[in-house]
Amino acid sequence: MARKRYTPEQIINKLRQAEVEIANGATVAQVCKKIGVTEQTYYRWRSEYGGMRVDQAKRLRELEAENARLKKLVADQALDIAILREAASGNF
Repeated sequence: MARKRYTPEQIINKLRQAEVEIANGATVAQVCKKIGVTEQTYYRWRSEYGGMRVDQAKRLRELEAENARLKKLVADQALDIAILREAASGNF
């Protein structure tokens, strides 16, 4: 089976579609086949995105990107401080 990356919005829409199918009496295996994912993927998505709305997923993605940017800034600053300490200790 070819791997395809889904956006969080697509995942949430597929989970909603799956919930409707399950409510109509389909089994999880049938639903997974219909939405084109394995049962393992379905359960992983459900644990990660279950009950989430599309706007919440977008906000989560924005926060994750901001968090990565801030971590990089902190790492760069820590490196600068280490270099300055090393340079200062060499002068004495």
